[in-house]
Amino acid sequence: MARVKGGPRAHARHTKVIKNAKGYYGRRKNCFRTAVQAVEKAGQYAYRDRRVKKRDFRKLWIQRINAAARLHDMKYSTFMHGLKLAGIDLDRKILSDIAIREPEHFAAIAKASIAALAKEKKSA
Repeated sequence: MARVKGGPRAHARHTKVIKNAKGYYGRRKNCFRTAVQAVEKAGQYAYRDRRVKKRDFRKLWIQRINAAARLHDMKYSTFMHGLKLAGIDLDRKILSDIAIREPEHFAAIAKASIAALAKEKKSA
């Protein structure tokens, strides 16, 4: 019986890796060994950065909310505490979007936050 060397399977595997390395610079795009290393590393970066992206966006939203809150003479932390007391359940993504696109609505939310903080201070 003839020996099977697995050529078509190996060729398909090489093709898959080279296809994933498309657009890379230098030998990384066409030499199999180098391409394997580059594709594996790219996968590690992609996996890690899918999680880092969530952190980065949350930081961005907080910075935007803080900037808008300071226009109404409040810090971010006191603004968020006032929202919690007022019973306004908006996430940071929506709040930052409102702060950018609809400043008059954000002003109304900030007034509600200030009122809730004043009410808490009065009762304490």
